[in-house]
Amino acid sequence: MSGGLAISPDRDRGPDLAAWIDACLRGDKRATARLISMVERRDPGASIILERIYPHTGKAYTIGITGPPGAGKSTLVDRLVNEFCKDRFSVGVIAVDPTSPFSGGALLGDRVRMTPGSRGRDCFFRSMSAGDAVGGLGPATQDAARVLEANGRQIVLIETVGVGQSELDVAQATDTVLVVLTPESGDTVQMMKAGLLEIADIFAVNKADRLGADSLALALAGMLDRKPRAAGAWRPPVCTTSASLGNGTRTVYDSIWRHHHHLRDTGELEQRRRSRLEKELRRKVEEELKRVLWDELVQTEKMSAWVEAVRKREVDPQRMARRIVTERLEAKIHRRTRMTRTKKEDHAGD
Repeated sequence: MSGGLAISPDRDRGPDLAAWIDACLRGDKRATARLISMVERRDPGASIILERIYPHTGKAYTIGITGPPGAGKSTLVDRLVNEFCKDRFSVGVIAVDPTSPFSGGALLGDRVRMTPGSRGRDCFFRSMSAGDAVGGLGPATQDAARVLEANGRQIVLIETVGVGQSELDVAQATDTVLVVLTPESGDTVQMMKAGLLEIADIFAVNKADRLGADSLALALAGMLDRKPRAAGAWRPPVCTTSASLGNGTRTVYDSIWRHHHHLRDTGELEQRRRSRLEKELRRKVEEELKRVLWDELVQTEKMSAWVEAVRKREVDPQRMARRIVTERLEAKIHRRTRMTRTKKEDHAGD
């Protein structure tokens, strides 16, 4: 932790917030943890944090790890962290946990997934709630990853909970996707239906010492060989591992770097990141429109009349929605134009 960091823990705005941000940028772990908490809670200072740190992001390599519960993802992540740290990389790990239906927080708590061999590593572990994204990434996961980047983390691993939506989310949020399976993961037809072949850049058949691991690896390799792909396109490798024993981890690690080099050399890395930013921007615009339009609407007296008109079948919900959006946007544009005109007139009179 940085020396001389005198900040009141109860104040997250103004000079104190600026000090937390500066400390994070200097590599302070305590400040980084606090900023991630603020971003995850969507505190008032969250937008300021993200705005200030953004110029210091965009350089980390992000890796998503997904797969069914009990596949040994956390153990494999810990082994991979060891490999990255051996090669002197600074690592950040975000473990997305199920959301508690009562508290809304991470069901397993703000835990730290570290083994006895974790001490002394240049690594930051953080658990986060999946939030409203049931089975997928939490809404603040990408923002938390940016905080880790700003803290100087060169590698950011995002471990997701379960399967389903998380597979799609992690594929859209990271550079490389590692899918972890076990001999008990189910038949190969179900895996094809789940879309694993479409989103996985690397497969790891974990717990390879169990019966059926070799058969699963061969079946996966066969499906990948039969899948049409353009000349020079990446063919996901199938690695067999026993993470608890430390076997096969280096093969997965080397596969991650081979995929990184492939993306970099073909220009696909830049394409993926640009596509990711475009989708994020669209999501942010939708969130802002919702905040500006809907959140303000529920405070107006007109809301009751609009609902009543729909209830009486005077207008259908779709048409009413269009009318509301049009009216609200026109009103805001008119108000902003009037404010701009007033400012110009005031300057002209000076």
